[in-house]
Amino acid sequence: MGLRFLADQCVPSVVIETLRDVGYEIWYLRDHLPIESPDMVVIAKAQELRAILISMNGDFAHIFNYPPANYQGIVALQVRNHPEVLPQVISRLKDYLSDNPDVEHYKGKLFLVEVHRIRIRQ
Repeated sequence: MGLRFLADQCVPSVVIETLRDVGYEIWYLRDHLPIESPDMVVIAKAQELRAILISMNGDFAHIFNYPPANYQGIVALQVRNHPEVLPQVISRLKDYLSDNPDVEHYKGKLFLVEVHRIRIRQ
């Protein structure tokens, strides 16, 4: 099985379309849940779909609230109120996914995708 993602409602469509264009399976949250769904419902849906959650919601980056070991993987895009860095963040994510295509690599980990690096928390 290839990498598949559930994009939280805060993820811009450019991220979703870019990942689809390079062949990843990625769903919009709104295709599965109401967009105002609580975070716990969102991450539970990602688990049900056996998908990596991709979000810009800082809540999912808190390992005490969402321990990475409990999930298929969480990708937190770190834009921090600077939308102009989004293209670099997308590029960094795309390169990382290409270099690490095995779904097992993502299980139980939180990936904090920044302009100049990706931090991994377990």
